[in-house]
Amino acid sequence: MLRSLSIRDFVIVDTLDLDFTAGFTVFTGETGAGKSILIDALALVLGERADAGVVREGAARASVSATFSTHPALDAWLNEQALAEDDGNVLLRRVVDANGRSKAFINGNAATLAQLREVGDQLVDIHGQHAHQLLLRPDAQRLLLDAHAGLTAQAAAVAEAWRTWRACVRQREAVEQQSREMQLERERLEWQVGELDKLAPQAGEWEAIQGEHKRLSHAANLLEGGRAALDALSEADGAVLSALNAMAHRLRQLAEVDPALADVVTALEAAEVQAEEAAHSLTRYVDRLELDPERLQVVEERMQALHTAARKFRVPPEQLPEELLARRQQLDDLQAAQDLNKITAREAAARAAYLTIARHLSDSRREAAERLSAAVTEAMQGLSMAGGSFTVALHPLQEGASHGLEQVEFLVAGHAGVSARPLAKVASGGELARISLAISVITSEAAPTPTLIFDEVDTGIGGAVAEVVGRRLQELGSARQVLCVTHLPQVAAQAGTHLLVSKETVGDGGEAVTRSQIRVLDAAGRVVETARMLGGATVTATTLQHAEEMLAQGARGVPAAAREGRRARRAAS
Repeated sequence: MLRSLSIRDFVIVDTLDLDFTAGFTVFTGETGAGKSILIDALALVLGERADAGVVREGAARASVSATFSTHPALDAWLNEQALAEDDGNVLLRRVVDANGRSKAFINGNAATLAQLREVGDQLVDIHGQHAHQLLLRPDAQRLLLDAHAGLTAQAAAVAEAWRTWRACVRQREAVEQQSREMQLERERLEWQVGELDKLAPQAGEWEAIQGEHKRLSHAANLLEGGRAALDALSEADGAVLSALNAMAHRLRQLAEVDPALADVVTALEAAEVQAEEAAHSLTRYVDRLELDPERLQVVEERMQALHTAARKFRVPPEQLPEELLARRQQLDDLQAAQDLNKITAREAAARAAYLTIARHLSDSRREAAERLSAAVTEAMQGLSMAGGSFTVALHPLQEGASHGLEQVEFLVAGHAGVSARPLAKVASGGELARISLAISVITSEAAPTPTLIFDEVDTGIGGAVAEVVGRRLQELGSARQVLCVTHLPQVAAQAGTHLLVSKETVGDGGEAVTRSQIRVLDAAGRVVETARMLGGATVTATTLQHAEEMLAQGARGVPAAAREGRRARRAAS
């Protein structure tokens, strides 16, 4: 639950520190005093969007901090995100500067707005003062039913299956519409792949064939030069090897006379060995080398074929093997995309998958609709709509939609003997406000969040109905922390804690500024404020007495038997 709230320089609040307790707490005050500003501040620290307008005029930044007690599911999430503390609380903080830039923190650690919202969803459920207007929208009715029944994740899975199915439908339609163009493209690719397949270029072939062509085209010069070198080395008169042998022999004899020639002899012997190896290598080279004009012609024709294909496909000759693989892949992809049988089968499978999970969602919605219809109908009996009924209708959709196989519609009969009609067409402003409040309270009972906030959701009701609403909120506060902004004394009298919001103007003339303040009322203060809410600006002894009686009656609360009966009905539903 919410334990404390600290606000600095937010709209017309300069400094505010509040501690909260469990149970039912109300905020009251004159119109414009800033009651809803507190709800806006809480929404900000729970991850709502921010702009520079929330910063109090003249201040550099606005800051809102809120401390909540945690629960096991939230503790697990905080540990997973490495944001947990050991005191059983979580501190959320939001800072917005005068330029509209904001920063978020969880337990003193920088956090994203998504993280802040995820924490907020597990802590607080806010019902705004315009909730009854949203109820007139069919999509809002469906979302409320799904949220109440815990079907949000299941609905998201249905929407994803719908998108998958529709993508298959679009692919099939595109293939059918573009079949002629795709056929021409396939024929073009088939011809290109056929041309390259006949050529059959191999990886590294261009480099190898260039080397072979160079060698074959210079074979005569290579043969002539090799033989001349071989003659000079070993075969002609006065060959190098003969001269080296004679020279080495002579110096060996001289080295016996003067050992200083030994190094020269060693060098000559090494030269003699290398010359002999060169002669042997030249002999093998010349013996292998032949003039082969036929092979040269074959190589030249192959080079020409590769070169012509490279020009045709506008790639270097060495990239022809990669080009063949790429064109084959394009052809395979096109053939797969154009295979209507496969596409149709894939579409059918996607449709079947969508229908399977959508039917499960429909079954769950049907059960949830019955429970919600019964609960709201029961609540209407105590809200001056005796004999009235509320129905959550599920209208089948022939082809389904992203949200499922049915459209959700809220129907209402204001009193006995009339047929239920769409909420937007039959409910008056007061009826709509009462039904909206009943739905808000009932759906909140099913929600797991520990703190519930109602921001003037009781607009449009009064009298005995307002007392029933207050008692229902008081009952809800026995199990949750309930915060309510209200202008109804009948609702305020049922609260365990009463906070008065007021504003004052400080300064004179052009220097005057307006500030919003809040304080916890004691017993005497509650009497005065309740009397003001009853009688307006003039508080009389009669209104004070009436206020005391109303507070005394509210303090007695809902009888235990009634509370147990309602709990039993909720458990049964």
